[in-house]
Amino acid sequence: MTYDRLVCANCAAPVSEGRCPVCRASRERLQQQGPFGGLSPVGLLMLLVVLVAMVALLAATAQQTV
Repeated sequence: MTYDRLVCANCAAPVSEGRCPVCRASRERLQQQGPFGGLSPVGLLMLLVVLVAMVALLAATAQQTV
């Protein structure tokens, strides 16, 4: 989840606005996590499964053309 959709429990404002110290700290932490920081472990696992399936498909296709 991106921080632009999160609402701060401390001040009830969007975290992306950074109105209070809690918002600013959360916003900074989420920005430092990078593009895959918001993904759940299940999402990362699904991404890995898709990647492995694509590699297997490419290997099978390359083997047929040889």
